[in-house]
Amino acid sequence: MVSDRRTLLADAALDVLADDGIRGLTHRAVDRRASMPPGTTSAYFRTRAALLTALVTRLVQLDQAELHMTAEELPPLRTVDELVDGMALLTRQRLTGEGRRRSLARHACAVESVRDPELREILVPRENAGREAVRLFLAERGVPNVDSRTHTLLTCIDGLILDRLVNGGDVPREALEGLVVAALAGSRGPRRRASR
Repeated sequence: MVSDRRTLLADAALDVLADDGIRGLTHRAVDRRASMPPGTTSAYFRTRAALLTALVTRLVQLDQAELHMTAEELPPLRTVDELVDGMALLTRQRLTGEGRRRSLARHACAVESVRDPELREILVPRENAGREAVRLFLAERGVPNVDSRTHTLLTCIDGLILDRLVNGGDVPREALEGLVVAALAGSRGPRRRASR
């Protein structure tokens, strides 16, 4: 029951952060959003730092689950078009509905983590099925420094998402394709699988 209450409060904190920004994130605001009696949030998370840590931990948990589910829904990535289609799906998820709310919260937390090493450690990109699918796609084409290229490609996509969060609209498909082409620069083409 305690873990359920903590999760409920962390979800409410995410909603407050998405709607009201970092300045609006208070224990009382989370109490109201969660429809809990005053003082409930501070009973579970005594300090603002504890509340932020719980919020960021929950955010990463939700992101990981979404990225894993997205990767499972995609067919194996064989062509640039298929990879770009998968990235377009991800950007749509991050720009609409609950994905948009989490994206707003994620970027607010990223800025906050500049001054908070504990938050920064929680937000470090983690391995997930989506990241691994991109890394494998690049590796199979002989891309040099594949881990670095994967990180750069996904970071650039995050930048495009932030731009669209601020300025509105969708991420253009041609922008995603251009990033993939740049990531493939210097590759040796798809590796041939040995016949059995």
